[in-house]
Amino acid sequence: MRYTASEAKKETPMVKNPDELLCIIKASAMGDKVFEHILGFIRPGMTEKTVADEIERTFDSLGSEGLSFPTICVSGVNTTLPHGEPSDKVIEEGDFITIDMGGIVGGYCGDMTRTVAVGGVSEEQAVVYETVLASQLAGLEALAPGVRCFDVDKICRDIIADAGYGEFFIHGTGHGVGREVHESPTLNTKSDEVLEENMPVTVEPGIYIPDKFGVRIEDLAIITGFGIINTNRSPKELIIL
Repeated sequence: MRYTASEAKKETPMVKNPDELLCIIKASAMGDKVFEHILGFIRPGMTEKTVADEIERTFDSLGSEGLSFPTICVSGVNTTLPHGEPSDKVIEEGDFITIDMGGIVGGYCGDMTRTVAVGGVSEEQAVVYETVLASQLAGLEALAPGVRCFDVDKICRDIIADAGYGEFFIHGTGHGVGREVHESPTLNTKSDEVLEENMPVTVEPGIYIPDKFGVRIEDLAIITGFGIINTNRSPKELIIL
């Protein structure tokens, strides 16, 4: 049976048990497999919808129970839309492509975002990408039991602001994940929630420059007493197809 997480609304605690965490880890591993496949699939001249359809077909072929949310695949100027929908826009040389996707295993969601380039990048694109990556890595490093969600958001946001792009980080840094792809806790500028062991949360800062391009990088991490378990293994260095 195919379903989306939103079709099975249910209150779930922020702290997950080992069986729930294992399902999330498996869903993330599935996402890594899909990303590996799609890197070899994308070609200039394809539409965003073509790529999104292939992502969803691959999740299905790997046994996903459904999608965590409708797949986001946007390119070029459409990458300035954090929640943009795949369109008939043709992927071109010089475009960034942002892919945000997730499958479901055992009723639990995966969630990962990667931004890749086609053909090459400008100096500005490279700087923005490296800024987002630095922010995302710092956010992951900050995750630990007892840390306020607000403080993780601030660490990510300050790096982007110090690079001169603060006004273009237009959403929160992350969120909890479980049976719903968006659960508590929320990592944003107003959250006073505190991280605990065995909470799965995303870290996904972004920069979106109107009429130009955007970049977002997202991993799903599990808080532990000895650091984090990053459930996503897909590379994050700038990939140029």
